[in-house]
Amino acid sequence: MWQYVFKRFLLMIPTVIGAAFVIFFLLRLMPGDVCELKVGADGGAYDIKEVQICQKNLGLDRPIMIQFGDFLVGIVTFDFGKSLWTGREITHEIGLRFELSLQIAIMATVVSIIIAIPLGTLSAVYQNSWIDYLVRTVSIAGIAVPSFFLGILIILGLLTVSQMMTGVRWTPPIDYVPLWEDWQYNLSMTIWPALATGYRYSAVSTRMTRSSLLEVLREDYVRTARAKGLVEKLIINRHALKNALLPVITIIGMEFAFLMGGLVVTEQVFNLNGLGRLLVQSVTFNDYAMTQAIVMIIVLVFVFCNIVVDILYAWLDPRIRYS
Repeated sequence: MWQYVFKRFLLMIPTVIGAAFVIFFLLRLMPGDVCELKVGADGGAYDIKEVQICQKNLGLDRPIMIQFGDFLVGIVTFDFGKSLWTGREITHEIGLRFELSLQIAIMATVVSIIIAIPLGTLSAVYQNSWIDYLVRTVSIAGIAVPSFFLGILIILGLLTVSQMMTGVRWTPPIDYVPLWEDWQYNLSMTIWPALATGYRYSAVSTRMTRSSLLEVLREDYVRTARAKGLVEKLIINRHALKNALLPVITIIGMEFAFLMGGLVVTEQVFNLNGLGRLLVQSVTFNDYAMTQAIVMIIVLVFVFCNIVVDILYAWLDPRIRYS
C-alpha cells in the first residue's frame, strides 16, 4: 500500500513542473503589461521610461528563465514574492482568501455527499418507481439551475422571511470572520453559498451513484449473495455500494478541486472575497505574479485531490494497488 502511495507522489513531481511551465509562459504571451497599467492609471497615456523603471523595480527586465527559476523555487518554499499591482506579499494575499474558499469547498462537498449518495442509492434500489422519478427530477433540476442563480433565490427568500417575521430587513454579512473566532457569524456567511453550491454539484454525483450502483447490482457476485439468502440491505451496503462508489469518488474529488477557484460568480452574489474573485482581479490588472501563484495553488489542489482519490481507490478495491 505504501509503495503505491509513494509512486503516486513521485508522479506528482513532473505533473507540477509541467503545469508550472505552461502557466508561467502562457501568462507571458498575454497582451498588456502591469507597468503600463500602473504608470498610465490616471489617464491611459504613459511614459516609456517610467514603464522601464517600473519593470526594473519589479524584476520584469530579468531573463525569462531566471524568472521561471524563481517561480519554481517559490512553489517549493510557498514564497511567491510580492504582487506586481499592490506590492503586498502574495502568500499573505492568498492566505486571507484561501481559508474562506477552502471552508466553502469543504462545506459544499459535505452537502453534496449527504445529498448524493443516499438519494442515488434510493433511486437505484427503487428503480422506475416514484422515488426514482422524484430523485431524477431533483438531480436534473440541480444540473439545470446554476449555483449563483440558486444563491440569488436563497438571498431573496431570506430577505422575504426576515421581513415577514421580524420586520427587520436581513442583510448578508460583510466581513469574513474565521470559524474559530465566531462560529455563528461565520456560518451565517458560509452556509448559504455552501448549500447552493453543494446542491448544484450533488446532482451530478447523484446520477453517477445511481447509474454505477445499477451496474453493480447486475453483477454475478450480487446475484450469488442474494442466492445465499443475505439481507438486501447488507448486500447493498457491504458489497454493492462500496464498489459503486469508485467513479463517484472521482467526481467528488474533481468537484472539490474546482470549488477552490471556480466560484467567482457565486462569491460575487454572496459578497465573498474568495480565491476566485482574487484571480479575476489579478487577471484584470495583468498581475502575472499573483495570477500564476493562484493558478498554481489550484493546480496543487487538483493534484492533491487526485492522489487522495487514488488512495481511496486502493482502499476500496485492493486490486488497484497491484495494477
